[in-house]
Amino acid sequence: MEVETVKVIFLSFRRNTIIHFAIVALLFLLLLSIHAGEAMTVLNPSDNTPIYKGNENEQVIALECNVVWGTEYIGPMLDILKEKDIRITFFIGGDWAKNNPDLLKRIAGEGHEIGNHGYSHQHHNNLNLDGNRKEILDTEKVVEAVTGIKTTLFAPPYGEFNKTTLQAAASLGYQTIMWSIDTIDWRRDGTDKILQRVMKDPHNGALILMHPTADTVTALPVMIEKLQGLGYHIGTVSDAI
Repeated sequence: MEVETVKVIFLSFRRNTIIHFAIVALLFLLLLSIHAGEAMTVLNPSDNTPIYKGNENEQVIALECNVVWGTEYIGPMLDILKEKDIRITFFIGGDWAKNNPDLLKRIAGEGHEIGNHGYSHQHHNNLNLDGNRKEILDTEKVVEAVTGIKTTLFAPPYGEFNKTTLQAAASLGYQTIMWSIDTIDWRRDGTDKILQRVMKDPHNGALILMHPTADTVTALPVMIEKLQGLGYHIGTVSDAI
């Protein structure tokens, strides 16, 4: 009986030891996860969530133009915006910036906001963390060298992103910008189509995506007049958000 008692005591002690060890291990893992979260917050000071529209309480609409092609239409667009006394956001591709420094200087010199559109128009959802960061950083360096402006807004090419893209942008201090109205002007299906898409549902804080095309140049002054006629102030992405 004494031997059996010793066995029971030993087994009970062993079971309690295992339980205590498991509890300590779980607490240790919990502490690690908390500290890891704090480290990620320090690494990624910006909010990872992409922005699709701005302040819904203000009658402000932003025009955003992605620029990696259509160079011949940038000048005419700038002429219209200057005449209308409007500043918008141009998301600039790094390779385009390298090849068109004078136009980029004009965009910045006329008070337009400069955003980052990656360097070589990659599908960012197919890139790893380093690849995403490189595309953004290479563009940042070119734009800053030409204009003295450090970009802080990032519009992923094709509107494609994943968690890695958002993490890369945030780790560099960027906010990822999308849109709530798409002109789909790259289809080149006519000015009327562009205006229909824009005027179908204009709303407070709308971010309207454009590209430099012939149709966009024709539609732009009409679009501005129609939106202003509804009481909207037209400005940059930062104005809207």
